[in-house]
Amino acid sequence: MDTMKAAVLWEQKEIRIIETPIPEIADDEVLVKNKVSTTCGTDVKNYMRGYPLVAPPHPYGHEFSGVIVAVGKDVKGFKEGDRVAVHNTAPCGHCYYCKHGQPSMCDDLLFNRGSYAEYVKVPGRIVQQNMFKIKDSTSHKAASLMEPFSCAVYGIMNTPILQGDTVIINGAGPIGLMFARLAVLKGAKVIVSDMKENRLAVAERLGVWKAVDLTDIEDTVSYLRSFTDDERGADVVIEATGLVQVWETSIKMARKGGFVLLFGGTKKGSVLHVDTTLMHYSQITIKGVFHTTPLAVQTALELIELGVIDENDFVQNEYPLDQLEEAILEHARGEVIKNAIVYPD
Repeated sequence: MDTMKAAVLWEQKEIRIIETPIPEIADDEVLVKNKVSTTCGTDVKNYMRGYPLVAPPHPYGHEFSGVIVAVGKDVKGFKEGDRVAVHNTAPCGHCYYCKHGQPSMCDDLLFNRGSYAEYVKVPGRIVQQNMFKIKDSTSHKAASLMEPFSCAVYGIMNTPILQGDTVIINGAGPIGLMFARLAVLKGAKVIVSDMKENRLAVAERLGVWKAVDLTDIEDTVSYLRSFTDDERGADVVIEATGLVQVWETSIKMARKGGFVLLFGGTKKGSVLHVDTTLMHYSQITIKGVFHTTPLAVQTALELIELGVIDENDFVQNEYPLDQLEEAILEHARGEVIKNAIVYPD
């Protein structure tokens, strides 16, 4: 039986590269030979502290792009040799939430983990909903950004940004930077905060109005409000760090009648404390958004192929699969926005 190398998150802070059989596919599935997998903040959180939705050991990774090498007999629209961008989830399409236009809340949301591997089996539901052929002009590295970019696209779809609005984005990791780029394209006056110079430099390249270093700033709320007209706060505040204390400070950065999007996933058991007087008398809208939808996935790939984001802003270094842990740790230290795991032809 032919085998491949694949990564398993064996337990917290332990990745094992194992030899395992190349997956066999069902009639509605495809097998993709991996070209590029990209590291992700969720992968980092899985590695460092665990993840509420899955416990190790488990197949690791979820962002990738490659070439189809086998196609089930019932698959339509794809063939061997197609270059594809592949998402890692798909909703069922028929539960209460899917029927109510909220597929990210699907009762049977299918997750496909294991993109840090030489081959990836793609389930039929993802083939039908969230796998796309990519243009010859689109690199696999750019296509691998479809999954995280779709989360930012979905978040922006849920955020009422008008031209000329002031938008504060807390966190300049991959998702925060993607939010920043989309907000700039909405015509907003975008302020991005972080504590890493390299991340803030990327934010500036993406067209933000201010890239603000919060290192040594004790009162981040007053400091960021000082960049807004009359220090009234931002029309929209987006949280993209996944730290509950930043969720709380983000709420205080919004103007009266403003909107706050809480997107960064927090550690399990985190509790948000909100001043009810502020909520009531300042009439602030607070919204949590999770994951993405098939519409946002398709839109994300279309925007990537239009050149809305550049892979070189988001992916810094390349590593072989055997050095995955090094790539994850470099990402965790904030020395890069993302890293790429590349596979031999």
